[in-house]
Amino acid sequence: MRSYTISLSLAFVLLICSNASAQSPDTSEKIQLVERGLIKVTQTEGETPATIQERMAHYHVKGVSIAVIHNYKMEWAKGYGWADESLRIPVTVQTLFQAASISKSLNSVGVLKLVQDKKIDLYADINNYLHLYNGKQLKSMGSYMLMNGDQLSWRFPYDSLSNNKKISIANLLSHTGGLTVHGFGGYELGKDLPGVAQILDGKPPANSAPVRSMYEPGLKYEYSGGGITISQLIVINTTHQPYDKYMYENVLEPLGMTGSTYALFPSGDIKPLLAAAYYADGSVVPGKHHIYPEQAAAGLWTNPTDLSKYIIETQLAYEGRSHKVLNQQTTKLRLTPYMNKDAALGVFIDNLDSTQYFEHGGSNEGFRSQYYGSLEDGNGLVIMVNSDNGDIIPEIVNSIAKVYGFKSLYHSRIIKAFAITDTVLQSYTGKYELKPGFIIEITRKGNQLYGQATGQQRFSLSPETQGKFAVSVADIEIEFIKDDTGKVVKAVIYQNGPHEAKKIE
Repeated sequence: MRSYTISLSLAFVLLICSNASAQSPDTSEKIQLVERGLIKVTQTEGETPATIQERMAHYHVKGVSIAVIHNYKMEWAKGYGWADESLRIPVTVQTLFQAASISKSLNSVGVLKLVQDKKIDLYADINNYLHLYNGKQLKSMGSYMLMNGDQLSWRFPYDSLSNNKKISIANLLSHTGGLTVHGFGGYELGKDLPGVAQILDGKPPANSAPVRSMYEPGLKYEYSGGGITISQLIVINTTHQPYDKYMYENVLEPLGMTGSTYALFPSGDIKPLLAAAYYADGSVVPGKHHIYPEQAAAGLWTNPTDLSKYIIETQLAYEGRSHKVLNQQTTKLRLTPYMNKDAALGVFIDNLDSTQYFEHGGSNEGFRSQYYGSLEDGNGLVIMVNSDNGDIIPEIVNSIAKVYGFKSLYHSRIIKAFAITDTVLQSYTGKYELKPGFIIEITRKGNQLYGQATGQQRFSLSPETQGKFAVSVADIEIEFIKDDTGKVVKAVIYQNGPHEAKKIE
């Protein structure tokens, strides 16, 4: 990792979405409390809250954008730091970040709009809406389909692993289709981009594996960005429109998210608003960001202000008080877990204390994000950063939750400092297999251990005992287990019960 030092005197330009004169003193005071009250999920005894500027410097985060929703209204939004440090462009509330997997939430709105309009059946075989076109068919469907015909002609290749069961669109949106490909790495600017069919078949220039069955659909939850990409092709085939055009006209614009786009190459007034992406050490991603032709899974450019409009409309539609895109019945269907206690259709439902939230996080190359929206009372928040290091996000969530009394979103505990020798720390490093294809890699830098699970961001580990560590960004513990000879053979992950991961390297 390359080190990076940021100048606090220049780096943090703070801009508020509304006029300072129009802002109530109460709101201004809350903003200041949030900015001064960042609290880690796992604190060591004696630690005190930090400022957002201090934590941005600590994590080498260039830019942060926040919006807070209170009583069905966006109470405030604010940007911090640099959208593009080299060009000295500050983050404003208009700055666009890659939403990464939050794209899946808006995608589900678009797909369910087609369900609501009775253009597709949520529970039908996905191959009813996937086709192997011939040239004549493509020509009759218009220039877009003809030009991209080689990218759109595809059907799901069922095999014995699906056990003669068909995958539904509901399976795709809830990650219960038993499908492969957790996520996508994107493509550097200037590189060849694959079509949707090439992505789904894992053929060059695609840089991801084919999307295929792992086991029969409906058996259990298994996160699959590959499955969401199939839903993207279903939208294109059903509407005979480019995906980004359909989503803007039928979802983003009706929601008031007119500053957002699924376009692969945003242009016009939007282009100057794109934030540059940065690695965890503060260095810029080559080309300043990656491109994601997997638009439904990872391709949305947006900001917390626009995402707040989506959250508030969802809350109002859920209560039958609005229907800009989806009516109450479809919204309730979308927010109902499907074959899993957490995974609904494009969102996750968190039962936190006495409050339910719909939420989703995002992780693209050089971007991290998270939103929460309560199912009652109209509260929520959105946080986006242009960094591979998202550790600052749960700290901001904690601060907002404490200031606004969102008690169910506040997660922090205090542990005693515990010293461990370098030799013992080194013995814990390696790869641990939680399940086939899902690896947790433990690495070390100095006296600090880090963990990183397949398809997820890196997190730090704080020692509680000689062999037990707390995860920095979540209420999770990892315990390293030795055999009779003193060799580390497995790790036990404590999250909703113990889960064993065998050490494989």
